[in-house]
Amino acid sequence: MELNVIGAKSLTVSDDVFGGEYKKALVHQVVTAYQAGGRAGTKAQLSRGELSGTTKKFKKQKGGGARHGDYRAPIFVGGGVTFAAKPRSFEQKVNRKAYRVAIRSIIAELNRQDRLKVVSELSIDKPTTKGMIAKLAELEVKGRVLLVSEDATEALYLSARNIPYIHVVDVLALNPVSLVGSDYVVMTVDAVKKVEEWLA
Repeated sequence: MELNVIGAKSLTVSDDVFGGEYKKALVHQVVTAYQAGGRAGTKAQLSRGELSGTTKKFKKQKGGGARHGDYRAPIFVGGGVTFAAKPRSFEQKVNRKAYRVAIRSIIAELNRQDRLKVVSELSIDKPTTKGMIAKLAELEVKGRVLLVSEDATEALYLSARNIPYIHVVDVLALNPVSLVGSDYVVMTVDAVKKVEEWLA
Protein backbone atom coordinates (compact mmCIF):
# COMPACT_ATOMS: atom_id res chain seq x y z
CA MET A 1 0.00 0.00 0.00
CA GLU A 2 0.97 3.65 -0.41
CA LEU A 3 1.37 6.24 2.34
CA ASN A 4 1.09 9.91 1.45
CA VAL A 5 4.19 11.84 2.43
CA ILE A 6 3.53 15.54 3.03
CA GLY A 7 5.58 17.60 0.60
CA ALA A 8 7.12 14.56 -1.13
CA LYS A 9 6.32 11.46 -3.17
CA SER A 10 4.24 8.66 -1.66
CA LEU A 11 5.90 5.82 0.23
CA THR A 12 5.28 2.10 -0.37
CA VAL A 13 4.75 0.22 2.91
CA SER A 14 3.56 -3.18 4.13
CA ASP A 15 -0.19 -3.84 4.11
CA ASP A 16 0.13 -5.95 7.28
CA VAL A 17 1.70 -3.13 9.30
CA PHE A 18 -0.21 -0.10 8.03
CA GLY A 19 -3.45 -1.65 6.79
CA GLY A 20 -4.16 -4.60 9.05
CA GLU A 21 -7.24 -5.40 11.11
CA TYR A 22 -7.89 -3.50 14.35
CA LYS A 23 -7.83 -5.99 17.23
CA LYS A 24 -9.62 -4.10 19.98
CA ALA A 25 -9.41 -6.77 22.70
CA LEU A 26 -5.68 -7.31 22.17
CA VAL A 27 -4.99 -3.56 22.16
CA HIS A 28 -6.88 -3.20 25.44
CA GLN A 29 -4.91 -6.05 27.00
CA VAL A 30 -1.53 -4.66 25.91
CA VAL A 31 -2.33 -1.08 26.96
CA THR A 32 -3.53 -2.27 30.38
CA ALA A 33 -0.41 -4.41 30.83
CA TYR A 34 1.87 -1.52 29.82
CA GLN A 35 0.23 0.84 32.31
CA ALA A 36 0.30 -1.79 35.06
CA GLY A 37 4.01 -2.30 34.46
CA GLY A 38 4.60 1.37 35.22
CA ARG A 39 3.12 1.17 38.72
CA ALA A 40 5.68 1.38 41.51
CA GLY A 41 4.08 -1.20 43.80
CA THR A 42 6.10 0.08 46.77
CA LYS A 43 3.23 0.75 49.19
CA ALA A 44 3.92 -0.85 52.58
CA GLN A 45 2.03 -0.89 55.89
CA LEU A 46 2.74 -2.59 59.20
CA SER A 47 0.55 -5.39 60.44
CA ARG A 48 -0.18 -6.05 64.11
CA GLY A 49 2.69 -8.51 64.46
CA GLU A 50 5.27 -6.12 62.97
CA LEU A 51 4.70 -3.23 65.37
CA SER A 52 6.69 -2.78 68.54
CA GLY A 53 4.64 -2.12 71.68
CA THR A 54 3.70 -3.54 75.03
CA THR A 55 1.26 -6.38 75.53
CA LYS A 56 0.68 -5.35 79.12
CA LYS A 57 -2.98 -4.95 80.05
CA PHE A 58 -3.55 -1.17 80.24
CA LYS A 59 -6.88 -1.27 82.09
CA LYS A 60 -7.75 -2.98 85.30
CA GLN A 61 -9.78 -6.16 85.19
CA LYS A 62 -12.54 -4.41 87.13
CA GLY A 63 -13.62 -0.82 87.39
CA GLY A 64 -14.52 0.17 83.84
CA GLY A 65 -12.76 0.21 80.52
CA ALA A 66 -12.20 -2.54 78.01
CA ARG A 67 -9.98 -5.36 79.27
CA HIS A 68 -7.59 -5.15 76.37
CA GLY A 69 -3.99 -6.31 76.53
CA ASP A 70 -2.41 -5.01 73.33
CA TYR A 71 -1.89 -1.46 72.13
CA ARG A 72 -0.95 -2.83 68.70
CA ALA A 73 -4.48 -4.02 67.94
CA PRO A 74 -6.04 -2.52 64.77
CA ILE A 75 -8.91 -0.96 66.73
CA PHE A 76 -6.56 1.61 68.32
CA VAL A 77 -5.01 4.69 66.74
CA GLY A 78 -1.42 3.81 65.85
CA GLY A 79 -2.20 0.10 65.86
CA GLY A 80 -1.39 -2.34 63.10
CA VAL A 81 -3.34 -2.49 59.85
CA THR A 82 -5.68 -5.47 59.55
CA PHE A 83 -4.89 -6.33 55.95
CA ALA A 84 -1.57 -4.53 55.59
CA ALA A 85 -0.44 -3.63 52.07
CA LYS A 86 2.95 -5.01 51.11
CA PRO A 87 5.31 -4.25 48.18
CA ARG A 88 4.24 -6.15 45.08
CA SER A 89 4.68 -6.24 41.34
CA PHE A 90 1.76 -5.26 39.10
CA GLU A 91 3.51 -6.56 35.99
CA GLN A 92 1.35 -8.48 33.54
CA LYS A 93 3.07 -10.78 31.08
CA VAL A 94 2.50 -10.08 27.39
CA ASN A 95 4.58 -11.98 24.86
CA ARG A 96 6.55 -10.04 22.28
CA LYS A 97 4.52 -11.27 19.31
CA ALA A 98 1.23 -10.10 20.85
CA TYR A 99 2.84 -6.75 21.75
CA ARG A 100 3.98 -6.19 18.16
CA VAL A 101 0.58 -7.19 16.76
CA ALA A 102 -1.11 -4.66 19.08
CA ILE A 103 1.24 -1.84 18.01
CA ARG A 104 0.65 -2.79 14.37
CA SER A 105 -3.10 -2.76 14.94
CA ILE A 106 -3.04 0.73 16.50
CA ILE A 107 -0.89 2.18 13.71
CA ALA A 108 -3.14 0.66 11.03
CA GLU A 109 -6.22 2.16 12.70
CA LEU A 110 -4.54 5.59 12.93
CA ASN A 111 -3.76 5.36 9.23
CA ARG A 112 -7.35 4.39 8.36
CA GLN A 113 -8.69 7.37 10.32
CA ASP A 114 -6.21 9.72 8.59
CA ARG A 115 -4.58 10.49 11.95
CA LEU A 116 -1.16 9.26 10.84
CA LYS A 117 0.88 11.94 9.08
CA VAL A 118 4.15 11.13 7.33
CA VAL A 119 6.75 13.82 6.61
CA SER A 120 10.11 13.61 4.91
CA GLU A 121 11.83 15.00 8.01
CA LEU A 122 11.19 16.69 11.34
CA SER A 123 13.97 19.21 11.71
CA ILE A 124 14.19 22.58 13.41
CA ASP A 125 17.30 24.73 13.07
CA LYS A 126 17.11 26.19 16.55
CA PRO A 127 14.86 25.40 19.54
CA THR A 128 11.92 27.79 19.39
CA THR A 129 8.36 27.18 20.52
CA LYS A 130 7.10 29.54 17.81
CA GLY A 131 8.82 27.47 15.14
CA MET A 132 7.21 24.28 16.42
CA ILE A 133 3.74 25.87 16.50
CA ALA A 134 4.22 26.99 12.89
CA LYS A 135 5.34 23.48 11.92
CA LEU A 136 2.24 21.90 13.52
CA ALA A 137 -0.04 24.42 11.80
CA GLU A 138 1.61 23.56 8.49
CA LEU A 139 0.89 19.86 9.09
CA GLU A 140 -2.72 20.65 10.08
CA VAL A 141 -2.58 18.70 13.32
CA LYS A 142 -3.97 19.75 16.69
CA GLY A 143 -4.82 18.34 20.11
CA ARG A 144 -2.57 15.60 21.46
CA VAL A 145 0.20 15.14 18.92
CA LEU A 146 2.97 12.55 19.01
CA LEU A 147 6.05 13.33 16.93
CA VAL A 148 8.08 10.22 16.08
CA SER A 149 11.55 10.55 14.63
CA GLU A 150 14.26 7.99 14.04
CA ASP A 151 16.84 10.44 15.33
CA ALA A 152 15.09 13.14 17.40
CA THR A 153 17.38 16.12 17.95
CA GLU A 154 17.69 18.15 21.12
CA ALA A 155 16.30 21.19 19.28
CA LEU A 156 13.14 19.21 18.47
CA TYR A 157 12.64 18.19 22.11
CA LEU A 158 13.25 21.71 23.39
CA SER A 159 10.88 23.25 20.83
CA ALA A 160 8.01 20.97 21.85
CA ARG A 161 8.41 20.85 25.63
CA ASN A 162 6.52 24.09 26.37
CA ILE A 163 3.51 23.20 24.19
CA PRO A 164 0.80 21.25 26.05
CA TYR A 165 0.08 17.73 24.78
CA ILE A 166 2.90 17.75 22.20
CA HIS A 167 5.39 14.93 22.73
CA VAL A 168 8.53 13.96 20.85
CA VAL A 169 9.73 10.34 21.01
CA ASP A 170 12.37 8.27 19.32
CA VAL A 171 11.19 5.19 17.39
CA LEU A 172 12.71 2.95 20.07
CA ALA A 173 10.51 4.64 22.72
CA LEU A 174 7.26 4.07 20.81
CA ASN A 175 4.66 2.43 23.05
CA PRO A 176 0.94 1.55 22.90
CA VAL A 177 -0.16 4.09 25.53
CA SER A 178 1.36 7.09 23.72
CA LEU A 179 -0.12 5.91 20.40
CA VAL A 180 -3.63 5.31 21.76
CA GLY A 181 -3.61 8.61 23.66
CA SER A 182 -2.72 10.75 20.64
CA ASP A 183 -5.12 12.57 18.34
CA TYR A 184 -2.44 12.64 15.64
CA VAL A 185 0.85 10.80 15.14
CA VAL A 186 3.46 12.46 12.92
CA MET A 187 6.27 10.18 11.68
CA THR A 188 9.29 10.83 9.53
CA VAL A 189 9.92 8.59 6.52
CA ASP A 190 12.94 7.08 8.28
CA ALA A 191 10.80 6.37 11.36
CA VAL A 192 8.15 4.68 9.19
CA LYS A 193 10.81 2.41 7.67
CA LYS A 194 12.18 1.58 11.11
CA VAL A 195 8.69 0.79 12.46
CA GLU A 196 7.94 -1.38 9.43
CA GLU A 197 11.20 -3.27 9.93
CA TRP A 198 10.35 -3.81 13.61
CA LEU A 199 6.74 -4.89 13.13
CA ALA A 200 6.90 -6.82 9.85
